[in-house]
Formats: sequence, C-alpha cells, structure tokens
Amino acid sequence: MRPPELQRSGLGWTRTALALSAGLAQAASLAWPLSLHASPLLGLGLRAGQPVWWLQILAMVLLALLLQTCRNWRQAAWLGWLFALAWVGAAVGWIFVALNTYGGLPAPLSLLAVFAFTALMALFYAAACGAFVAVRLGTSGSAAAIFAAFWMLAELARGTWLSGFGWGAVGYAHVDGPLAGYAPWLGVYGLCALSAWLGMTLVSVWRLHEGGKALRRLALTMVVLGLPALFSSVVPPWSQPSGQLSVTLLQGNIAQDEKFEAGTGIPLALQWYGEQLKKSQTSLVIAPETAIPLLPQQLPAAYWQGLQQRFGSGQQAALIGIPLGDYQQGYTNSVLGLKPDQTPDWRYDKQHLVPFGEFIPRFFKWFTALMNIPLGDFNRGASMQAPFVWQGQKLATNICYEDLFGEELATSFAEPDLAPSIFVNISNLAWFGNGLAMNQHLQIARMRALEFERAFVLSTNTGVSAIIDHRARVLSALEPDTRAVLVGQVQGRVGVTPYAWWVARFGLWPFWLLALALVLRAARTRQTRP
Repeated sequence: MRPPELQRSGLGWTRTALALSAGLAQAASLAWPLSLHASPLLGLGLRAGQPVWWLQILAMVLLALLLQTCRNWRQAAWLGWLFALAWVGAAVGWIFVALNTYGGLPAPLSLLAVFAFTALMALFYAAACGAFVAVRLGTSGSAAAIFAAFWMLAELARGTWLSGFGWGAVGYAHVDGPLAGYAPWLGVYGLCALSAWLGMTLVSVWRLHEGGKALRRLALTMVVLGLPALFSSVVPPWSQPSGQLSVTLLQGNIAQDEKFEAGTGIPLALQWYGEQLKKSQTSLVIAPETAIPLLPQQLPAAYWQGLQQRFGSGQQAALIGIPLGDYQQGYTNSVLGLKPDQTPDWRYDKQHLVPFGEFIPRFFKWFTALMNIPLGDFNRGASMQAPFVWQGQKLATNICYEDLFGEELATSFAEPDLAPSIFVNISNLAWFGNGLAMNQHLQIARMRALEFERAFVLSTNTGVSAIIDHRARVLSALEPDTRAVLVGQVQGRVGVTPYAWWVARFGLWPFWLLALALVLRAARTRQTRP
C-alpha cells in the first residue's frame, strides 16, 4: 500500500515507478547488462559489462527531481528506499544463485533472503533522502553539497558497517568518464559524493528561474567535470615505473557444483592446474582462489612436494590459492607463494571474510544450516601482511571481494617496506553464475588501479581474468566461462597517490567528519531560519 502522503499527492504510482526505474538505471550504469558478446548499442558505446557514467548521473538527476517534489521527509525516505531497493537489488541479484543453485537453499527462501538483504541496505539511502529533505535549504547554493554529504554518509555506512558491503556503490560507474580523474585524490567514496552533488546541482540549474544563478551553477558543473583532464595535463603521475614482470594467469573454469566433489571437480582441478603450473614459462604464474581445493595434507602423495620442487630453483615463482589449517587450529582461505630458496612458503591469509560464506555471524547458524556450502567458517588473517617479493616487485595479494575495500588495501602504503608495486586478486566467482558479478568485479579492480596508480592482476576460476594497468586500462583478458591461460606483462609502480597517503594514515575518518560537519551545519541553519 502506498504511504498516505503519496496517495494524497495524486502522483504516488508515477513517482514510485520513476524511483524504481531510476534505481534500475543506476544498477545498469555499473556494468551494462547485455550479453558479453554483444556489439555496441546504437552507437552509444554501451558495451556489455562496461560502466556508463552518464547513465549514473541521469539516474541521480531523476532521484534529485523526485526529492524536490517531496512535501516532507516521509515521502523522501519512501522514494529513496524504492530507488535503492531497485538499484542494490539489481546490482547484487546474483546472490540468489549462490544461495539457491549452489547453497541448496529453497528458491522462496533465497528470494526472501535477497529481498531482506537489499531492503536492509536500502534503509541507509532512505535515511539519507529523508534527512536531506528534512533539512534542505530550498534552492540555495549549499543544497547540493548537503545532499552529497548525506549520500556519502549512506555509502560509507553501507560499505563499512556490519562487516561492510559497498558492492555497487555509485562511484564505480565512474571508473571511465570525467570524474575518474578524482580517484587518485578522493577514492570511490569521493566519487559517490561528487556524483550526488552533480545530480542535485543539475536539477537546481533546471529549476532556477534566475538566469544568472543557473549559468553560474552550470559553469561550476563544467569546471568540476573538466578539472581532472586539465590537472592531468600539467601534473606528472604520482607513481613511476619500477620494472616489468611476465605473468601467467590460470583460469580453470571448474563448475562450482563440482569444485569440491571427489569424483569430478577435485581430480580435474588437481590435474589441470598441476599441468599448467609445471609447464608455465613466465616469471610468475598465478592460480585462483582455492584452485587447489584440498588442504595440503589431503593431497595425493608427492603432489605438493612436486610443486615446491618445481619452483624451488630457477627463475620462476607461483602464487596458488589453497585452503590451509586443520580441525584443531581452524582453517584459512589462503594463497601460498613458491619461489627459489624460500623456506617456509610465503603465505597470505584472507582477512576480510564474506558473511555466511566464510564466517557465520552471531545468531545466524540456523540460516547457514539450511545451506550446503563447504568450508563455511574460516579464521581471519592479520590486517597487515608482508607482500610477496619477487624479481624486484612487491605483490600485494587479496582474495575475492577484498579488493572492494580500498581503505584496507591502502594501509600498506603507510609502511614503505610493505607498499606494493603490483596488486594481485585471486577469486572464485563461480558462486554467482555467469551474470554481472564478473564484470562488476572487474570495474572494482579498475577503480583500485586508479586510486593507487598500480597495476591490478585478476586471476579467477571462471572469469574475468585480466591484466589491468595503473590507468585502469584492461590490457588483456580471458573470455569468461572458458578454461584458458593468459600470458602477459605487468608493469610495477612506485610512488604514492594523495588518496593512498591520507587513507593509509587516517582511514575514512576525513570523509565521515566532513560529511557530518556539513549535515550539522545544515541542521543548525534550518533551526535558525524564520
């Protein structure tokens, strides 16, 4: 049933439909939802899987227009919740595949779980929109800044609270486009705020009746959009080359419903990855998350010893995803690094675990008991772990969605000995089928490349396995859902971007404090208005 305020407005269903449509458009802007093999659409460059920055701005403009029509905060909260429900729901709907297809949770319960999760995430944006309308300053020049502050608070809360899940944040739509140049300064949350500011500013330009004010705001908008290009033409890059590394990425394409099966996926993985690791010719070979789906002590005799001997001498090294541990000490989702003259093997343990997939939140064991997900409760790795040093490069490894948390990756830049020259992500996105999760994950890695001016290497089980340079350009990639090998060159970089410098030292607190200061000032101004 529609809220009473919307019923009385006579535009309830219209605004509801517009809010939902705008939310869907925003989800599509993160990774255009067409077949991966589709050609560009109508000459607009809407390639499958690619971000569409201008579509995200249009979606935000439509939301801003809807908020300007609201009579009170309840209407705004309702429309903001609908907008976010459609946006987040469409962006992460692939969670259903993990729960139902591979987790064994019945379809009705899977749908209910996805809806409940999305509805909870949407509450952050309902609160932001409702609070903005409650304290908004009409069409004054600061209204757009206040909206941007509320929006950034919502994005920060979703991305950090309750373990954090900022997947689908609007900033990822701008990994290409004019706002991308702000990433080395402000990171993805800064881009979220800028996109909200642009949306509300464009609406105020359209609604203003005074031509002078409208032109000034339009000019300011053009300056904001054009400043990164001007700045990049006169200021040198923040990082410098530190050498090349030849790499081989292995994409085994082991089906998730077979991956941990003794009669199918396990022997296939051991055979294929074992063969490719032994025949690789590059300086570094990388196998994805749990490429070896057994604990080392469960492997056939001499299997792991054979790999250690293979990379124990010569000029080659390997990074291999494998679970580690035992029943008494617990288990970790890990990467082992093999290189000549190193004992024991280098090790990275995943530290930002996936709720329900890798650890069970308190009071939710009943929920995970309904599913059939192996290795569902891991130990956390340390927050600061040494990089894998090889042939002059420092490789910082992260697993699965850990590359979503740029503020956590940034901590290594506070210590010169730990600052990476290359980032390596190993993942297994087979949990989520062949939907948009792969392409969204690619754009997340590209954003991290922009923020830190570092190459990002993605080695995945089913895709997208890719080599991304420090400018977020995809140099080469494998087709998803194929068993293949990618060979390429990766350039290491040294140097620190402004974003890496301040986030490494202060975390996201500057964003929190700035946004809260703007909000408190707006609230105080509203109280003093006649």
